[in-house]
Amino acid sequence: MNLNKLQEWLQSSGNDIAYISNPTTIAYFTGYEMEPHERIFCLLAFKDHEPFVFVPALNVEEAKNSTWDGDVYGYLDSENPWALIADKVKSRTSAYQRWALEKNNLSVSHYQLMHQQFPEANFDSDLSNFIAKIRLYKTPAEIAELQAAGHEADFAFQIGFDAIKTGVTERYIAGQIDYQLKLQKGVMHESFETIVQTGANAANPHLGPTMNTVKPNELVLFDLGTMHNGYASDSSRTVAYGEPTAKQKEIYEIDREAQQAAIDAVRPGMTAAELDSVARDIITKAGYGEYFIHRLGHGIGKEVHEYPSIVQGNDLIIEEGMCFSIEPGIYIPNVAGVRIEDCGVVTKNGYEPFTHTSKELKILPLKD
Repeated sequence: MNLNKLQEWLQSSGNDIAYISNPTTIAYFTGYEMEPHERIFCLLAFKDHEPFVFVPALNVEEAKNSTWDGDVYGYLDSENPWALIADKVKSRTSAYQRWALEKNNLSVSHYQLMHQQFPEANFDSDLSNFIAKIRLYKTPAEIAELQAAGHEADFAFQIGFDAIKTGVTERYIAGQIDYQLKLQKGVMHESFETIVQTGANAANPHLGPTMNTVKPNELVLFDLGTMHNGYASDSSRTVAYGEPTAKQKEIYEIDREAQQAAIDAVRPGMTAAELDSVARDIITKAGYGEYFIHRLGHGIGKEVHEYPSIVQGNDLIIEEGMCFSIEPGIYIPNVAGVRIEDCGVVTKNGYEPFTHTSKELKILPLKD
């Protein structure tokens, strides 16, 4: 169990308590997912005592009826949650001098309020790297959820392609995707805002969707994903609406070659930097290196962006069970943008994508 790994880490690192504040991390350790908004939601794990979950009173029964079978404590809006947490900790153990925190998540104000309850305690230890590393290797059950999320992304692409016609806005197309995902697949949450970019807008990788309208003979870039049982998909495709220009075809084919070469190159034992270079070298040799302005990929799992980063300078050894994106892009300002992305899992012999929408340049007929 993952909580056993956390307890072992506390013991080996000399810490007494782990304070988990990221809802996604809590879900990873407990199976219970909840968005607390401005309220307090945390998991307290101890080196030699049973953990507990602390939630708003509104969520106590929900937490107790979830897959989490440990203790659940709650608080009313009129109560001081930090004092209640301190009482529960002190009733559980006398060893609360050394704390480990998720420093990449915990706000300064929450840290200060916790510190007021334990003024003599040491809060220097950071849990973030430990959590990132144990989440790095996905189990078969997790991979099955990621594959299911990938199937939903494939469905979303087809909805998006079908929605393209002259004069509709990027937001209209994105809205159709989100609506049909809910209506036909029961998907209640995308893993991030659905991105649709047409024409020159696609040269701004994270812009949109906007009220920009589709025009004939432009490229349309899609970047989308869903959440399936707490696991994310993330994939990109670029299509042509009407006949593309020679330049559009050129940059598309270069990007497709780079993406496929990187997928084919994945092997356990290579480094993240080496994999980035496979795609980057192809784009650079074709004369477009300055227009590939981001890393090759990122990890994926319960969050759409996780450890590791597939990027130049990263000597992390790629191993079986890691899941990450491969997404080279070419973005020429005021001209066009192309990105092709799949997420997948590293196997003994290579890489298996979670999405399967064709990457041959799709040329859609003009529609009024």
